[in-house]
Amino acid sequence: MSYFIEHIDLFSNAFFQHLQIVVLTLLISIVLAGLICLVLLKFPRVSNICIQIFSAIYSIPSLALFAILIPLTGLGRGTAILVLVLYNQYLLVRNIMTGMTQVDPAILEAATGMGMTHLQIVRRVQIPLAAPMIVAGIKLAIVSTTGIATIAATINAGGLGSLLFSGMRTMNVPKIAFATILCMLIAELANVLLGAVEKRLKRGPLVS
Repeated sequence: MSYFIEHIDLFSNAFFQHLQIVVLTLLISIVLAGLICLVLLKFPRVSNICIQIFSAIYSIPSLALFAILIPLTGLGRGTAILVLVLYNQYLLVRNIMTGMTQVDPAILEAATGMGMTHLQIVRRVQIPLAAPMIVAGIKLAIVSTTGIATIAATINAGGLGSLLFSGMRTMNVPKIAFATILCMLIAELANVLLGAVEKRLKRGPLVS
């Protein structure tokens, strides 16, 4: 604990760098996944193919994907965020589409009969009913992003991964331990907050 207190600036800087990577990645990932799902809802036959493509990307080791993109996008945080966004598409698109397509067709027919447009049905019916599944996907994306972002330190993206690798090189156990704890803290806080939201939504989403 004394090591952590003595180097609080080092840990806090790395923590906020890591948090910034996670937040930026998540925001971009959600927006992109939302746009992709809007297109897939119009062309449902393409949905499985798209998810399989994202699944194949997700199966690529992160170091390999970093190595592929470095000649194109260079070292640094930008490349790290790009890779993390690509990984998140599998988790987010899969969950969003699963939630959307599981909505009772009778409800969709009733909404159409009321004169709702396609976008109105998506916004006012499908998204609220699919919200628990969407939140579950976001939880998975946060945990995945937090973990993989540590590896991004190998391409000079900063964050807690830089402390982990530095600690491993010098066999500095306190540095490794506290960097790991801070990574777990980010994932656990997100898990608790989104878990509460998910439970609230499962009680009964409000369709307005």
